[in-house]
Amino acid sequence: MSQIASFDVDPQKTFTPLCPDELPVTDGDAIVDELNAQARLADLRVGSRDAHPANPVWLAKHQDELLTPVDSAIAGPNVDVRWYRHAVVGTRGFELLDGLPHPVEGYDYMVSKGLDPDCHPYGACFHDLNDRVSTGVIEFLRGRGVDRVIVGGLALDYCVVTTVMQLRDADFQVYLNLAGCRGIDPQQCEQALARMRGAGVVVAADAAELAALL
Repeated sequence: MSQIASFDVDPQKTFTPLCPDELPVTDGDAIVDELNAQARLADLRVGSRDAHPANPVWLAKHQDELLTPVDSAIAGPNVDVRWYRHAVVGTRGFELLDGLPHPVEGYDYMVSKGLDPDCHPYGACFHDLNDRVSTGVIEFLRGRGVDRVIVGGLALDYCVVTTVMQLRDADFQVYLNLAGCRGIDPQQCEQALARMRGAGVVVAADAAELAALL
């Protein structure tokens, strides 16, 4: 019997106005109800979270460094650009948004990614940028008979789209809950949506629409 999984991608305070000095996404803290609603449509609930050290090689120390390339000869192959410090383990930014389940006891599977100072993955399915070192979530989903995955989270134009494309490459049917996502750059979000639709992802306005599609 086929199963449905709900995937909460990085719904952490670091990506919301609750942590204005990290990587706040406008209205990033407004997705909790939709993530909980999509979970009620599924048999399993999985999630991911950024889990970074305090002084990674990709750290941007001032605004001029943000999103600038990192020399791969120094940082290695699993870092691309610089970011402000965010989602440091043990800080407020690392926490899931209030109203979501306990990160361990409330999920059937939880991915923690980016623990190494020289790694900054975006997708939740692999620890590296070349999609070679699995986090185990794909294998978990397959082992549980999942063939459909509902995705929401933060941010749409980075970690969400990357996770969605990894799931599609693994032959899952993916449904994106648009109301359960927020993005950084509107143009990049449109490009991400076009890319996902082109890959066969079903984009729904909200969990209510998803209920009619599943």
